[in-house]
Formats: sequence, structure tokens, C-alpha cells
Amino acid sequence: MTKQRTGLSRRWAAALLGGLALSGSLAGTAMAAEGQLRIAKQFGVVYLLLNVVEDQKLIETHGKAAGLDIKVEYVQLSGGSAVNDALLSGNIEIAGAGVGPLFTLWDRTKGRQSVKGVASLGNFPYYLVTNNPDVKTIADFSEKDRIALPAVGVSVQSRILQMASAKLWGDKDFARLDKISVAVPHPEAAAAIIKGGTEISGHFGNPPFQDQELAENPKARVVLNSYDVQGGPASSTVLYATENFYKTSPKTYKAFLDALDDAAKFITQNPEKAAEIYLRINGSKIDPALLTKIITNPAVTFKVTPENTLGLGKFMHRVGAIKNEPQAIGDYFFADPRITTGS
Repeated sequence: MTKQRTGLSRRWAAALLGGLALSGSLAGTAMAAEGQLRIAKQFGVVYLLLNVVEDQKLIETHGKAAGLDIKVEYVQLSGGSAVNDALLSGNIEIAGAGVGPLFTLWDRTKGRQSVKGVASLGNFPYYLVTNNPDVKTIADFSEKDRIALPAVGVSVQSRILQMASAKLWGDKDFARLDKISVAVPHPEAAAAIIKGGTEISGHFGNPPFQDQELAENPKARVVLNSYDVQGGPASSTVLYATENFYKTSPKTYKAFLDALDDAAKFITQNPEKAAEIYLRINGSKIDPALLTKIITNPAVTFKVTPENTLGLGKFMHRVGAIKNEPQAIGDYFFADPRITTGS
């Protein structure tokens, strides 16, 4: 199993506790400063763009080219709720989480901090995997089952599960499976599915955890594929920030987006080197061959342009999860030629 850092430092734990209080009242974030960039990332290959950016020091390189010395810090968190709290409390400039948490924060901060998307981290199919032999579809989960995901009712996995539930049982029952869902970081959830013997019988994860489950437990199988629910390849994990950062730190913002674009091209052209970076940055013990297979999966695309995100936002509005209905990509992503062509 992958060995990941699952704990927060005391400083960040304290910061997040403060963020909880601040996010409740939507207090204004501190003024952003050019040359300061704190980035929240979570677990999985979906954050490979950030791993390559960190390893190759691409942000610093683009910053120097623009005459700016950028100090970059990466913060490991788990779950969209924790990431959103960190962003609202002003403890990070860039949030990395699912498009579900982005829509939640975009809706809550509209006209205030005005949070919007910065870029996609690529297209990845997310699998709901089970080790329960009686579960063939999501309709087979019972009160005895527990479905692990990053954040109940907030994470993109939770929102996609709600979309699937709405298609099966109708919009009024879109949250039907929330009551048997539990918030568990991907590494721990994957361990539970592989070993068995715990109350967790399902895990809606992301690569490489879902792939490890399928490879290491012969009883594990896919119950749901996010692409089937979303109607094709989709950018389920994204990066977002406040309007304050976007407007007051234009050089830092551009250096970051340019670095991401470079990282996407690097991964596409050098999948094996990208796999080595992932293993080194994350201290992962995953089989390098399996990791390379995940990175080169035809269903996976590394790019900054968001794809097929609007549908989830419209669903969330339809069921009352958000008040404002997104109409176009420019409503919830900041303007950039590489972004505005997305969907």
C-alpha cells in the first residue's frame, strides 16, 4: 500500500480550526501578495501535475523569467471541506479539490471572496469499488454497508454518487446514499477495501488507490464509473482561488498557470519519468509498472483546460445544493485563453 502523510502539522491543524470559524461567516481573506504561493493538494495521481511542478520547480522558473522570486509551499490535506476552510481563512492561495467543492464555494462566496476555478488537473475516471460480493450496482448497497469517500456531501465523489442516485431514484432521493457514506482519506479507504473485514465495503476513490484495490483484492470490482455518470471524460479535480489573489497577484498567478501547462506536457511526453516523480514526492510504494499504466491509460488526459464540468454544477443547482446556477465556464473559472475554451 501507498504510504502517504495523513496528518497535519500542528500549525496547519490550528489554521484549519480557525478557518472553520471564518468560513462560517465568510470573513474576508487576507490580501494576497505577489511572490507568495501556498498550494493545497490531496492524495492521488490526479495531483500529478502539482507533483511535477514541485519537483521541477516550474513555478519558480516562470517567476524568475517574470522578474519575481516566488516562495512556494505545498500543504497536504484530505477532503474538500478542509481545503475550502483553508482557502477561506487565507491560509492558502490555491485550493486543490474536486469540482464539487469548487461549485459549493463559488456559490457561497459569490459577490464576497468570489472564488473561481484556476485550472483543471486533467481528466480521470473515478471508480466506486466494492469488496461486497452482494453489491452489483449502487442499488444493492444496504444499511450494513459503508461507502468511503473524501467528504460526505461535499467531495466530487459524493456529488457524482448523488448524480447517479438521482438518475436511479429521482432528484428527491439524490442524497439517499449519504447516510451510509463516511469521510475517510483515500489511503486508509483503499487499505480497508484491500484487506476486508471492516465496515467499509465501498470506496469511491481516484487513481492510484482504486487501481490498487482492483489489483490487490481479487474480490474487488467496479460498481460505478464517474465517466458513465457524467456523460464522458470529465475534469473532476480542479484548482481554484479567490478573486483577490487573481487580481492582486497577476505575475504569480500567470507563473503558476504556465507551470501547470508545462507539467501537463511533460507528463504526456515522459510518463515513466512522471511516475518516478510521483513515487519520490509522495513516498509511494506502488508498483511502478501499475503507476505508469495508470498515467498512460487512454481514458486519462493531463491538461489545464477543464472539460465536462458544467453538468455537475447544473445538477447541484437543480437539487438545491447551490443557489446560483452556472451557465457557462466563465461563471466559475477565471479568464485565460487556455481555460475559456473548456466546458
